[in-house]
Amino acid sequence: MPKKNLIGGEWRGSDDVMEVRFPYDGSLVDAVSMASAADMNDAMEAALEGFELTRRLPSHRRSEILANMGRLLGERFDEVVEAMIMEGGKNRKTAVGETARAMETLKVSSEEARRIGGEVFSIDWTAAGENRQGFTRRAPIGTVLGITPFNYPVNLACHKIGPAIAVGNPIILKPAEKTPLSSVILAEIVLEAGYPPRAFSMLNAWGPDSEMMAADPRVAMISFTGGGSVGWMLKSKAGQKKVTLELGGNAGVIVHNDADLADAAGQAAAGGYANAGQNCISVQRLLIQRDVFEEFTDLFVDEVRALKVGDPRDGDVDVGPMISVRDAERAEDWVKEAKKAGASVLHGEARQGAMFPPTVLTETAPDMRVNCEEVFAPVVTVSPYEAWDEAVATINDSPYGLQAGVFTQDVKRIMDAWERVDVGGLHVNSVSTFRVDHMPYGGIKASGSGREGIKYAIEDMTELRLMTLNLG
Repeated sequence: MPKKNLIGGEWRGSDDVMEVRFPYDGSLVDAVSMASAADMNDAMEAALEGFELTRRLPSHRRSEILANMGRLLGERFDEVVEAMIMEGGKNRKTAVGETARAMETLKVSSEEARRIGGEVFSIDWTAAGENRQGFTRRAPIGTVLGITPFNYPVNLACHKIGPAIAVGNPIILKPAEKTPLSSVILAEIVLEAGYPPRAFSMLNAWGPDSEMMAADPRVAMISFTGGGSVGWMLKSKAGQKKVTLELGGNAGVIVHNDADLADAAGQAAAGGYANAGQNCISVQRLLIQRDVFEEFTDLFVDEVRALKVGDPRDGDVDVGPMISVRDAERAEDWVKEAKKAGASVLHGEARQGAMFPPTVLTETAPDMRVNCEEVFAPVVTVSPYEAWDEAVATINDSPYGLQAGVFTQDVKRIMDAWERVDVGGLHVNSVSTFRVDHMPYGGIKASGSGREGIKYAIEDMTELRLMTLNLG
């Protein structure tokens, strides 16, 4: 039986059924019912009713519900891991890590639910404010439409569900079409954890069909993580509602000549090929100071060669398949295009179906798509630079600005990078892929707007409400 959608506490099937296939070999895993326009309408109506309950939930109860979610996720840990492996081809190591991170995200959300406060401040800075006192509090915004991507379907869903519940908002979760099964489990967990059923819906739906919710005034906020073209399109349809966008990147990492090269090479290999490179903060552009270019490149290629490629069900595998054959074919085309234009392949093998082995390119040009666009595949370019300013300029020569890494021991260079590298997050002696779930996370330029990280998402999912008190 196809998995059903959850609409305000009711599980519903449909005649529109989508098959879910294992990216590694194309075998059938399961099937899900796809939501209709009527289902979406009912979910938005249910959310309005649910908001009357959730906005009045005390903080201790919201915290308790989120703690329950974390406990239940732990009880179903292995089931969630298996779902992610089979629906998305995620290798076991990464699936285990993501599920553990999701539990941490829910734990922090539970803690932050108790910290949502306000401010008491003086009004009498001018004569007109004499004998008055000011107060602020954060009020829940209303229904949140959370749209999640395929690459981290559990933790990124928790980054939307957790803050929404922490403040008492209803939430409608719309997972990626390619990875629907793990979100069905999350929906079951939300219900069992005790959140008012009318305040939560999970809709597996085709992307174009779900656009109606982005424009509907019953939705107060859109929290979107995914591709740039879809994200900006949804923002254009959103009207007056609040929109946060966590989009893509072509992350750069600078390795200067005073860096620990072995450490940098090891981190870059892990950060460039984790989750088969399908990570918006994946290391894509390595910029190496000319004096250490050959030494670093040899170390890096050795690290890449050591990665085990294969069946993601194998616990020793580091790099599994991409999400689909079509995506692997696109990555293959970009590499072939770069080679034709003069790039050299230092490491890489032929594509087999959705399996695209880790690839290292050098002698690339800035205008090649493997550099100037988001490759979202296990492909990393390695390029030399002469002077520090050249490296900074190259990082910034991008439509994106999500995260970047810098390896150097010079404090002046570190502070200069923090000042001049145009990204939402800079990581020193660490690669662009670094993220812990309570830190502010997001980008600038084409990489989006707004920030995740539970405390910061809570600010976006609430409105600041002022009260002044006349004591005269």
